[in-house]
Amino acid sequence: MTVYVDAPSHPFGRMIMCHMLADSLVELHQMADRIGVDRRHFQSPPKASTPHYDICKTKRALALQYGAREIDRHALVALVRRWRVAGVHPGSLAPERESDNRRRGEERAS
Repeated sequence: MTVYVDAPSHPFGRMIMCHMLADSLVELHQMADRIGVDRRHFQSPPKASTPHYDICKTKRALALQYGAREIDRHALVALVRRWRVAGVHPGSLAPERESDNRRRGEERAS
């Protein structure tokens, strides 16, 4: 499992923010706790397309110090696309439950 951070490029007030996401929600929250990012900054569907934190450059540096992997925006898009194509919940890599897949199949058949 891995935590990822992209390049800081998103202005928020006087700060420049970046995204932090991970292969699992547990790992994402653990890294947020470790670098001192409050859970109230966690964003997830339906308001965000993928579970993540927006973090400032100083928190990004800490995340990298603790083992986060730096990725560019193209790699971030590819990562999220890989999760979706694999049929896993973005950000958690937890396979969808069989009952969810069955329900979708029933909805399509209707």
